[in-house]
Amino acid sequence: MQIVTTILFMALIGALIGAFTNHIAIKMLFRPYEAKYIGNWRVPFTPGLIPKRREELASQLGKLVIHYLLTPELIEKRYLNGEVKNRILLLVEKQVKDGLGLESTTIDQWLKRAEINDVETKLKEIIDSQVDFQALKLTTKVQTGSLGTVMPADWLQKLEGRIPELTDVILGKGADFVQSAEGKQTLKQLVDDFLASKGTFGNMILMMVGDSNSLANKLQPEITKFLEAPGTHQLITNLITSEWDRLKDRPLIELLNGFDAEPVVKEVKAYVYDQLQLEQQLQKPVTHFFPTATTVLSESILPKSVDYIFERLHAELPVLFEKLKLDQVVKEQVNTFPVSRLEELVLGLSRREFKMITILGGVLGGLIGIIQGIIALVINS
Repeated sequence: MQIVTTILFMALIGALIGAFTNHIAIKMLFRPYEAKYIGNWRVPFTPGLIPKRREELASQLGKLVIHYLLTPELIEKRYLNGEVKNRILLLVEKQVKDGLGLESTTIDQWLKRAEINDVETKLKEIIDSQVDFQALKLTTKVQTGSLGTVMPADWLQKLEGRIPELTDVILGKGADFVQSAEGKQTLKQLVDDFLASKGTFGNMILMMVGDSNSLANKLQPEITKFLEAPGTHQLITNLITSEWDRLKDRPLIELLNGFDAEPVVKEVKAYVYDQLQLEQQLQKPVTHFFPTATTVLSESILPKSVDYIFERLHAELPVLFEKLKLDQVVKEQVNTFPVSRLEELVLGLSRREFKMITILGGVLGGLIGIIQGIIALVINS
């Protein structure tokens, strides 16, 4: 019985010593937090291991984070893969469709969201300023130029190309008039007026030909032949061309003398307002003007935008990590932690393991105590 008591006592003592020494060793990892001095002599083992080597620990933690825990490869694998991209695309599409409301939100509401108010008034001011500006440019051009310089070159070319057609119309209308009853009456009146203006000589001619009707009847076909002759056509064409050339060189201000442009400008503005119908247009949704806006947004713009963002992230991620200098950030943060916070952090992660180390120390101490008890009994016996 005494042998068993001795061995158990030695085992208990060994267990207590083993557990206590392990517990002290664990505590000495952190405690004391600061170096202790007796005079100028620093007490050994102060501060604890981790406070003493916190700078090195912070540096190693930083390297651990960027080399093993938070690497560009890991980010690409976990967060820049196809599955994540599809999730983001679906989320963005949902947010865009729900938030934008392209089919229901009016343009006026869009503008008010952007804090742009009195849009109709501002648009009318822009239209007025543009019409006034263009009217001023045209007025200046009219005052300083001729018809030939103001009118577009293609207009001039087309007008000059129509001169022969104009001659045809003039001569055709003239021949039709001469051959008509009204034309015959007009010729008779012209003959009467001509003979009356010649006095006695006119009466002599009238006596020779009979009366003015017979003379008008003789003149009618001759005038018609004259109007239908090719030479007459060329003559009239040349006359019109000559007059047109002189007209082109005249200052336009002379041709428009007394013309007031202000009423025309007002009419132009009123016409533009009537055609645009700004108030009604602002109350329509975007899809009224762009029916395919939703489709284009969801099938083209958003997928391409997300693809582009992911491509840029893939390309720039290593550079971004290098610029962020995460190891320095971790090192600085660890250095700013109070040692008590570090202790709480480490123990919070490994408290159970540290308890097991303490228990293991007690178990080993107990076994060593039993062995020592057995050795002591053997020696004493």
